[in-house]
Amino acid sequence: MRFWPHLPSRPTWRCRACGIAWPCSPAKLRLLGEFRGDRVALALHLAALQAEAVEQLAQLDGGAPPGDLTERFVGWVHARG
Repeated sequence: MRFWPHLPSRPTWRCRACGIAWPCSPAKLRLLGEFRGDRVALALHLAALQAEAVEQLAQLDGGAPPGDLTERFVGWVHARG
């Protein structure tokens, strides 16, 4: 198995490789490849990660996670039509 550096660093949910908010662009591309043809499964996977991020970021930020988490985690996953 090959190491993939664009993973989230918990509890900050920033990319371990590039330091920006996760999922970063390389992570999104990899996730799209891994879940190719199953956008529903990808959205469910990301929603579960978002729920984890909400809890962890709320603890870091004194009770309130950032407001852009839905767009950040699942808003970019859309079905092609």
